[in-house]
Amino acid sequence: MQDNNKFGTCKYCAPDGSFCQEVDMGNGFCFWHDPTFDKKGMELTDKLERYASSGGITQGLQLKYANLEGVNLVRRGSNLGYDFSGSDFYRANLRDAHLFNIRLNGGSLMKADLTEANLHCAKLQNTNLLGAKLIQTKIDNIQLGAKLIQETTALEAMKQGKNDVALDNFEQAEEIYRDVRKASEHQGLFDLTGYCIHKELTMRRMQMRKYSRERLVSKLVDLFCGYGERPANVIAFSMMLIFTCACLYFVLGVNFGDDRIQFSSQQVWTQNISEFFSALYYSVVTFTTLGYGDITPTGPSRVIAACEAFTGSFTMALFVVVFVKKMTR
Repeated sequence: MQDNNKFGTCKYCAPDGSFCQEVDMGNGFCFWHDPTFDKKGMELTDKLERYASSGGITQGLQLKYANLEGVNLVRRGSNLGYDFSGSDFYRANLRDAHLFNIRLNGGSLMKADLTEANLHCAKLQNTNLLGAKLIQTKIDNIQLGAKLIQETTALEAMKQGKNDVALDNFEQAEEIYRDVRKASEHQGLFDLTGYCIHKELTMRRMQMRKYSRERLVSKLVDLFCGYGERPANVIAFSMMLIFTCACLYFVLGVNFGDDRIQFSSQQVWTQNISEFFSALYYSVVTFTTLGYGDITPTGPSRVIAACEAFTGSFTMALFVVVFVKKMTR
């Protein structure tokens, strides 16, 4: 570890333990890392490019309001982009900036102007994107992480009973996902669009009153089909319903001509397994509303069969809608 106590040098320490060697501006930090130095409107494009290419520590830069229009921060000859983790670009002018493969984890692009900028392959985990202008911004293959920083904050606030804070952050997260969704739709990035639609509606659900009917319905729609973005959820629900109804038919019994298909402790296990598969076959036929008529319900099984047939016809129609939506977007 380098000595950061040397007079006249910046005291900023990077996550890897190295200290910035730039000149102290009088507040303990250099020009780049001093959060109190007003950079509003300063044209720093060329200066930042030289600083980054010369090997300066690019993490934790304080560039609020800076004019960085057209800045080129592409790291030539390397598979890794420049690491600007923890850097603050609040309201910075980044129009037409080249930020390919940049790492900005834990940083801020809040209200930054990224019009026509290139964020291809950018790492933006825990980056504050609230209010960022993404007009014609190239965002293919960006990495947002499993949760936005606002989501994490909101969930922690909920655990602590700070509902107002949680609601505010869920609302911010919804806005961010909506902005990214609009930008991805414009560019034909349909996988990212589907992901953002699901997250946007999830954030909206989290703002609803807990245990309310609206929130319960929203959660069921999410589980059932992922707000229309997850056909696999419909398939999983269908398989679960078919298996559950088969178990009920097996226990309650159904008629197969003059015979009875039903579990019995008096039968050998091979016979019970055979009859369970017959009940499973009947469940599939009922779910798909084929109705061959070789097996018929009786007693309580009639109610189960009616409910399964109704749900099955609805589920298959929903699957077609969700599948076609995903394939033709």
